[in-house]
Amino acid sequence: MAKRLTVRHRTTYSYAVPVEFGEHRMMLRPRDSHDLRLVDARMTLSPGAHVRWAHDVFGNSVAFMTFDEPATELLVESVLVLDRYALEGPRPPIDPAAERYPFIYSADDRADLGRLLELQHSDPKGEVATWAKGFVASDVTDTLALLADINSGIHKGFTYQARADEGTQAPLETLHLGSGTCRDFALLMMEALRSLGFATRFVSGYLYDPALDSAANSGIQGSGATHAWLEVYLPGAGWVEYDPTNGLIGSNSLIRVAVTRDPSQAIPIAGSYSGPAGAFTGMEVVVEVMAGDSDDESSPVSEAA
Repeated sequence: MAKRLTVRHRTTYSYAVPVEFGEHRMMLRPRDSHDLRLVDARMTLSPGAHVRWAHDVFGNSVAFMTFDEPATELLVESVLVLDRYALEGPRPPIDPAAERYPFIYSADDRADLGRLLELQHSDPKGEVATWAKGFVASDVTDTLALLADINSGIHKGFTYQARADEGTQAPLETLHLGSGTCRDFALLMMEALRSLGFATRFVSGYLYDPALDSAANSGIQGSGATHAWLEVYLPGAGWVEYDPTNGLIGSNSLIRVAVTRDPSQAIPIAGSYSGPAGAFTGMEVVVEVMAGDSDDESSPVSEAA
């Protein structure tokens, strides 16, 4: 059965004086899939802008905004209404040849997976790889158990710390600190699994916490903001979602917006402005993910929205 959800993502940039805005790139619109159906997508922009849609190299929907006039505030509000179809129940039926680790991807899979198999971040002493190998129980290990153990190892062994700074910690830094944000944890697990021969990709999106519907507190980290996790390619099962921040695997709480090779390619809103030094005074981001339909009356940014 489908779960109807509404995502409201509001970002406000404030300036002391009017500034000119350069082109902004936004990744806020999910792709339809067998497990995620986009019912409606609307965006409110202030000041007004010309909007151009495109698909990036990964097939994600990207909006490019060219703004009409200077302003002391830039407002971007995205409202999504979607149906999330959960794949709950038994563990995914992976190919028998991949049930035990180590296994080897087929030649075709390796050619198509390409750089998603390769380490992307510096680790001169192989510390991340050594840490990952510590989860391998024996010469032949159950693949799904290994993945679940690493996912749980980050969830239980690292401290979640919200961080206002832009960017993502290097996996080695997260390993040394023992703390980070959801983006940091996702990247650490991605690199750890790549060191073991798995293909992984980064996922940016939202996290639905049912407890928030009743103003309760379930302890889920990442709700109320954009969220990040990863996917691992398993022959037979395809891309399987892992959220090391919350210890989730293939959960219907995860609302996928974009998939990329590296977190730097999945920034929800990016752009520039020109104005006097010190003009920027702050940014506020509010994300709400609730069950049910939206009563929003704003107009779509284009017929493609």
